[in-house]
Amino acid sequence: MERFLDGKTALVTGSVQGIGLAIAKALGRAGARIAVHGLADPAQAATACAEVQATGAPEARFFAADMREPQAIEAMMDAVSEWGGADILVNNAGVQHTVPLAEATAAIWDTVLAINLSGAFHTMRLALPTMASRGYGRVINIASVHGLVASVHKSPYVASKFGLVGLSKVAALEYADKGDKASGGITVNCLCPGWTETAILDPQIDASAAEQGGDRAAGIRKMLAEKQPSGRMSAPEEIAELALWLSAPVAHNLTGTAIPVDGGWTAQ
Repeated sequence: MERFLDGKTALVTGSVQGIGLAIAKALGRAGARIAVHGLADPAQAATACAEVQATGAPEARFFAADMREPQAIEAMMDAVSEWGGADILVNNAGVQHTVPLAEATAAIWDTVLAINLSGAFHTMRLALPTMASRGYGRVINIASVHGLVASVHKSPYVASKFGLVGLSKVAALEYADKGDKASGGITVNCLCPGWTETAILDPQIDASAAEQGGDRAAGIRKMLAEKQPSGRMSAPEEIAELALWLSAPVAHNLTGTAIPVDGGWTAQ
């Protein structure tokens, strides 16, 4: 299975850092060409592509699109289609804004929903028909544990992630009978990470560490104690390995799921 994605192309949104970059590297290591995407200047984009190619990807190319803008997403998908089209689509691009419901503005709501939910809707509606025509396709949506359970002060984020899980289930049903075991079929699944070691958490970690006298490890333990019984964060590379497995032919019958990687958070 080392190069089971030879000849395939994967589009990973939000893949210049964090979970997205880790997934891009894992898929590239298995032989896929990688369409890298994200908010990046030319130097950052080039660095991300170089890191992906260093894992063994035959090619990595940067595609820019503002995930708030349907026309920009359509242009990106057209460009990826001209490059060969996405056999694997990973919707990882996302944004979070922590705010009490009564203080959440229309602008916050619109931005979070546009990037986290509508962006995935547009990439999926454009990518899935081509996947169906080939008999193989994988959509992997990074939905967060907050696609399964709620937390205070995260109403736009939780709404977007619950919506993403629902959207994925509908798409999984619509494409479940496309392709076959030999071709690999079409699957649509969500990964739902809990606390994961990414830059987006640094402000929360720093604040928690400050409450613990500057002890970062103690700050992390305090953060996790409320939600994640394992007391351990996941690494982006661990999420990536699950995405890689979902892309394999053996995963042809696993579709419509929302898989938590949360140290027991949602088992409570």
